[in-house]
Amino acid sequence: MPELPEVETTRRGIAPHLLGATIAALEIRQPRLRWPVPTQLPETLPGQVIRAVRRRGKYLLLGTDAGTLILHLGMSGSLRLTPPDSPWRKHDHFALRLTTGLGLRYHDPRRFGCLLWTETAPEQHPLLAALGPEPLEPAFTGGYLHAHARGRRMAVKSFLMDSRIVVGIGNIYANEALFRAGIAPNRPAGRISLRRYEHLAQAVRTVLAASINQGGTTLRDFVDAAGNPGYFRQTLQVYGRAGEPCPVCGTGIRVQRLGQRATYWCPQCQR
Repeated sequence: MPELPEVETTRRGIAPHLLGATIAALEIRQPRLRWPVPTQLPETLPGQVIRAVRRRGKYLLLGTDAGTLILHLGMSGSLRLTPPDSPWRKHDHFALRLTTGLGLRYHDPRRFGCLLWTETAPEQHPLLAALGPEPLEPAFTGGYLHAHARGRRMAVKSFLMDSRIVVGIGNIYANEALFRAGIAPNRPAGRISLRRYEHLAQAVRTVLAASINQGGTTLRDFVDAAGNPGYFRQTLQVYGRAGEPCPVCGTGIRVQRLGQRATYWCPQCQR
């Protein structure tokens, strides 16, 4: 599933081509995504200039004078830039065409993504209003995590993946950050010291930044706007490595289901 680094990689890939461009048309092949594509969009968007290409958590926000498009890649979605008359592929569901002839096409075999529209501030939209801080911005600190974890019995991995606490940290990066911080994923969130949360916040920032620099992680479906896979998979230290030796101590990496997600950790290095 595309997580923050994959969405940020997509944003960086499309922004230079979209900023300041005028929308010529929105062509919809499949309106039934996670939520139905608003029926008025093909009439609303033509002639609008794209003023901003932003990311909030795992959502992409394309701002115009009339409103903002809210896009989510779902579990298997990707956006790619296409030349004029590029053939449609199976599972291509909509295309935003620019007056330059370039297209932005959404591909999603599982159809769990979305294309929505808001005429108010996107931060007030129900999908975004309750989101926590961005993990790469100053508000995300060890002190912030420690304060919000106080009294919580839930596993720290589930706590870290709660978008109301902090946005964008999906399963892959929660596993990797907890390993780097030396924290067992099943440890109760409220029983972790401030010092250890400071290490965890830094580990989250390090892992996310490294993945962005390598174009994200491709396990199955993800490609960037140019059709390239992400290469962070080659540097994963625990995720997907059950039974392999820990890169630090050599102990076999363990895996279990935690919060219905595969959880990988080293029983020697993580306490």
